[in-house]
Amino acid sequence: MKQKYKLSTHHDIRSAFERDLPHIVALASSSRDETEFKQQLNELLLSEDVNLNAVRNIARLIANDGKTIFELSTESEIELKTISLLWQFLTGRLHDDHDVSVDFLTDLYHQFMRLYTPERSAPSSAQVLQWMKRWPSGLNEDVRAIRRENKERIIAQLIRRIERRHAASNRYVFPEGCSDEAKRHLMKTWWNDHRFHLTFAVKSADELNRMLGYTLSEETMQTYRKAREKGIPVFVTPYYLSLLNPTGRGYDDQTLRSYVLYSPQLVDTYGKIRAWEKEDVVEAGKPNAAGWLLPDGHNIHRRYPEVAILILDSMGRACGGLCASCQRMYDFQSERLNFNFEDLKPKESWEIRLRKLMKYFEEDTQLRDILITGGDALMSQNKTLRHILDAVYKMAVNKRKANLKRPDGEKYAEMQRVRLGSRLPVYLPMQINDELLVILREFKAKASAVGIKQFVIQTHFQSPLEVTPEAREAIRRILSTGWSITNQLVYNVAASRRGHTAKLRKTLNALGVLCYYTFSVKGFEENYAVFAPNSRSMQEQQEEKVLGKLDDEAEFLSLLKNSNDRGTAIRHFCEAKNIPFVATDRNVLNLPGIGKSMTFTLAGITPDGKRVLEFDHDHTRKHSPIIERIGKVFIRENKSILQYILQLHEMGEKPEHYAGIWHFTEGETEPRFPLYDYPDGDLQITYNYSHCVF
Repeated sequence: MKQKYKLSTHHDIRSAFERDLPHIVALASSSRDETEFKQQLNELLLSEDVNLNAVRNIARLIANDGKTIFELSTESEIELKTISLLWQFLTGRLHDDHDVSVDFLTDLYHQFMRLYTPERSAPSSAQVLQWMKRWPSGLNEDVRAIRRENKERIIAQLIRRIERRHAASNRYVFPEGCSDEAKRHLMKTWWNDHRFHLTFAVKSADELNRMLGYTLSEETMQTYRKAREKGIPVFVTPYYLSLLNPTGRGYDDQTLRSYVLYSPQLVDTYGKIRAWEKEDVVEAGKPNAAGWLLPDGHNIHRRYPEVAILILDSMGRACGGLCASCQRMYDFQSERLNFNFEDLKPKESWEIRLRKLMKYFEEDTQLRDILITGGDALMSQNKTLRHILDAVYKMAVNKRKANLKRPDGEKYAEMQRVRLGSRLPVYLPMQINDELLVILREFKAKASAVGIKQFVIQTHFQSPLEVTPEAREAIRRILSTGWSITNQLVYNVAASRRGHTAKLRKTLNALGVLCYYTFSVKGFEENYAVFAPNSRSMQEQQEEKVLGKLDDEAEFLSLLKNSNDRGTAIRHFCEAKNIPFVATDRNVLNLPGIGKSMTFTLAGITPDGKRVLEFDHDHTRKHSPIIERIGKVFIRENKSILQYILQLHEMGEKPEHYAGIWHFTEGETEPRFPLYDYPDGDLQITYNYSHCVF
């Protein structure tokens, strides 16, 4: 089967069942109906010496067959007919073979073959390391040489734009009589100014194509023309464009392109995109999907008791670029997030609103962690960010003072962690300037004195190719302030290729960055082109990330605590332990209204081959009380395993390297790495919840 991904037909798969699983075909033929077929299958599972993991999986498919489930992300009902449809196919009772897809039948073929084959052995460490070598970082000299060419081409285009007086700012103009050499010198100076890149960010498909040397296909340009009609913004900085590779030689840049270039599915769906995180839908006076009452507006997002997200009414509602798979595409669609910088500058009313938002944190019994994001927290002007951090500091002070009057057992949780969510170390590393560093240092110094112990820049590197000399310097500068940097990866198709995520961990670790989450892409239709099934995430976790698992986490934690140079310390630690990286991240999916989890079982397969997974919540962390009502939930993936394998094959991957993916039919959420636990304290807080309806 693995050799026929492009050739398999219904006839091919019927032949494969008859050849390799004749007793299953015989059971179907001898059964009068679906019920008898399921009964005979159950008896078979009990009677034969077969793979127990496969038995458990087939038994679940049988037990769920005929059930109608509520699919949480689309809020629709789906009837599971996995085994019934297989029986109809094997006995020729389908009205039309196309009532079930090749994708559906291929997945079931692998599930039944698994009964009679031992579990596949994981690839060797040597094989994983070999896969990792395929992916250079942006520090590689061959990569840098191509990017120097890109930069020169882009600068030449921008010079012509300025000469035509199309500059969007009087800041970047050439003096009268300026020579060509002087112009290039000025441009290379401006290149190091983050404002230059925001001013000259690409905002149209034609400009994007011109900057890439007219290498975009007509199909891509047509997609962008439709995107313009739909109102999807385009925003890519010259710096980030210089990282792409339009030369046709050298490094594979598909991971970067999947973030810059829009898919037809995204464009077709835009305008009808729904919030995957249902808790982000806020109605005045009503609890969100996770049971939390929030201030009016869209500034606070919350699903857990201990942490809430703060979205700013400032330039923090913009980004250094629009990621094609952005989890907040719903907010760009509604224009709550946008790139209208002048309009995003804080208004006088923001001062009043900020105090109200801080009051929410101050008066909440459980909140001790604030994640300031957007958009992008570091897109805010430095003076605005300073003002916001000052407000957070005052809130923490007030919360601590109020606790002095409360008896033990009735105290409120005090602020322990402040995080800034930002992709600017990737999109716009020049933004990490001296003034920002002063703000970070000063805040850490005074906030540490009032009980805040963890200070984190939570960033998002998607590929080792994004780790450039400029990004490396931005990382070094941030770490010099005493703030930590953690990384969240969106595990899309390009990033899911063998060894890619492992190489990203290694590259970031070497600079002192620790990985935090590896997120599955949310399974709505707009993300079809970039969606990688959760089975691949589990395969990566168990076959690639496992190389960085630690036997003694305490030793590593002690090393971090006592080191002033995290990058060097981690490199030496990995060398001493003979591991390529330290696996500190968790592979998870954000479940709508519930939170992050990777605890699931395969419940069924739809006729078009998409898996339906039954998820349980993460039992290792504290949840909203509403979780007691919700229980387990069902999520339908938006791409079949077969289509994913075909997509990898089109990218140049060998399908046989992913052959075991079919057998990852259940998962378990990994425990959180101890580094990310809240600090221990002797504060005896109340068990009561505020701002909560359940």
